[in-house]
Amino acid sequence: MRALLSVANREGLSAFARDLQSLGVELVATDGTREHLAADGIEAASVTDLTEVPPLVGGQVRTFHPAIYAGILARRDRDEQLLQLSEHGIGTIDLVVVNVKPFAPEVGRSHIGIDEAIELIDVAGAALLGAAARNAAGVAPVPSPAHYPALLEELRSLGQVSADTRYRLAAEAFGIVAAYYAEIAAYLNQISNNTYPQRLSLVLEKVADLPYGENPHQRAAFYRETTHRSGSLADAAQLHGEPPTFNNLMDLDAAYRIASDYTAPSVAITKHTDPVGLASAETLVEAYLHALDTDPVASFGGIVGVNRELDEATAREIAANSYEAVIAPSFSDEALEILRQKHGLELLAVPPSPAEGMRDYGIANLDFKRVGGGLLVEALDAVDLDRGQLQVVTRRHPTLGELTDLLFAWRAVRQVRSNAIVLARNGATVGIGAAQASRNVAVDIALRRAGDRAKLAVMASDAYFPFPDGIQIAANAGVTAIIQPGGSIRDEMAIEVANRHHLAMVFTGKRHFRH
Repeated sequence: MRALLSVANREGLSAFARDLQSLGVELVATDGTREHLAADGIEAASVTDLTEVPPLVGGQVRTFHPAIYAGILARRDRDEQLLQLSEHGIGTIDLVVVNVKPFAPEVGRSHIGIDEAIELIDVAGAALLGAAARNAAGVAPVPSPAHYPALLEELRSLGQVSADTRYRLAAEAFGIVAAYYAEIAAYLNQISNNTYPQRLSLVLEKVADLPYGENPHQRAAFYRETTHRSGSLADAAQLHGEPPTFNNLMDLDAAYRIASDYTAPSVAITKHTDPVGLASAETLVEAYLHALDTDPVASFGGIVGVNRELDEATAREIAANSYEAVIAPSFSDEALEILRQKHGLELLAVPPSPAEGMRDYGIANLDFKRVGGGLLVEALDAVDLDRGQLQVVTRRHPTLGELTDLLFAWRAVRQVRSNAIVLARNGATVGIGAAQASRNVAVDIALRRAGDRAKLAVMASDAYFPFPDGIQIAANAGVTAIIQPGGSIRDEMAIEVANRHHLAMVFTGKRHFRH
């Protein structure tokens, strides 16, 4: 049996190679791998010994030779192919231990040019893995050090790598090669400003298997985008509690994303991916208490997301209620000590975004909606808005306080499923109406949750009011200012109702549907 070794990741390589030799496996290695083994006292034949051709084109061409590929690709059950090998003095290669040089981490690290990026592409490694995977009937591709122990165990007990293992490894190898080339394509699409190419590849790596999906009868797993560099849920460290479920991961992502959309100390409490409370304040504990006040009953069993290190004071208030999980950039030691006393509470810390210069690319800035047989793909809804872009359409202009709350509510409403209504006052939500077929019903739900707090509050709507009824209902409840996209054929009626009740109303010219 003969093994070809050419690895970028040399973790555990020397011990693996030594064990292979003890089992009578002949080792052949490319120069860098061979030098690494030699440093540990392990001898391996050089690829050049097989090809009788030195490395060419700056070392890019070492293994592209019939002595290598015929030895990998020859079918062991085809006598005529084995006879050809014999006639040309070529031996078979039974283990192809290869992992490709990383591409995505390197091009994501900084804005590197095309010439430098091309030099990073490991064509030879990907080709070797693909060839070994194609002939999995007789060859075992070994794309990761994680497989070394199991392979050695099979070689010791069976004298060979089992067919099941070879085909499983082949599937992984083809997946690695496909993902590798997809990452390269994503980079090339980015530098050529081709956001929506004819073929869009999604490259994901597994973070964890999950106990179940949205419901217990659904299998599920959690995957990470390889082209995503910003600090995110996929990279979060769990500090306490059981691993989050599928549904909790959805809400954890929503809570952290919503809270992180604000620069002041902010807290979002979510359920079913919608905020049930959201607030910004001078301190995190104030923001938490205001967020909780939005709907203390609906907050029960929800997820808490904060955009600052979670401190002791906020932790004490959170511990006084019942939640599934808390997610933050970090936790103080005192906060951790308090929250770890809560049985069943999951605590997750999201690492900061990597150093400046690293960037997201590929699918990292796209959003997806699954439909039968395919995906709908769109840019993330990251449209920001400043005061200068607002169009005041009523006789009364909003006061400075109203304007501040209108901008807060507008940022919040884009995080709520449509039809969406947000009532806010003093940098906090007081009522939220989410995911309603009727905008008037969404207004009614938000007003009922707000109660008396609707008086002197402002209202944000994610899309225009097709009829002025919602504005009339809000005015009757004491709302004083409204922010909405505008654009309805009945805008003049909406403006007339607002003027009649002395409301201030501004149009943004943009909507924020979230289905």
